Amino acid sequence: MTKNTHDADVAFIRALAELLNENDLTELQVKRDYAEDDSLNVRVSRKPPQQIMAAPQVQAAAAPQAVTASAAAPALAAPTAAEDATDPASHPGAVTSPMVGTVYMQAEPGAPAFISVGAAISEGDTLLIVEAMKTMNHIPAPRSGTVKRILVGDGDAVEFGAPLVIIE
Repeated sequence: MTKNTHDADVAFIRALAELLNENDLTELQVKRDYAEDDSLNVRVSRKPPQQIMAAPQVQAAAAPQAVTASAAAPALAAPTAAEDATDPASHPGAVTSPMVGTVYMQAEPGAPAFISVGAAISEGDTLLIVEAMKTMNHIPAPRSGTVKRILVGDGDAVEFGAPLVIIE
């Protein structure tokens, strides 16, 4: 196989991965025939949404032990009985992660956190940052309200669609 064919295959696989994400698919399989004895068989898949949602909940439960002297710790450590019974992702005020990445609660180490439990926020205010592929993505508040719960801690890894914050 020549370098041009290899480069084309890499571009083809990247395009398939983008197609998978854009159409919210869990799996895609394609066979590309070049010649009688030369073909490319590609299968691109990701976890279904039910499995993605389960991982951040486990991380959020472990976060209070790792977070020290943070305003987010009381909200993580003491949710009410009603909040325990429901899935945070299904809450109408849940703000979910638009991408896979690492959460940062402040602009730089030592700076104050963007939000805290009980803080009033306006639509468009930065809630937190999700770093993905060395790019810092500010996550804006989709609506005005009050921060009721912070479901992630600084430095936590998050998946696409994972609940980050609850705003009411």
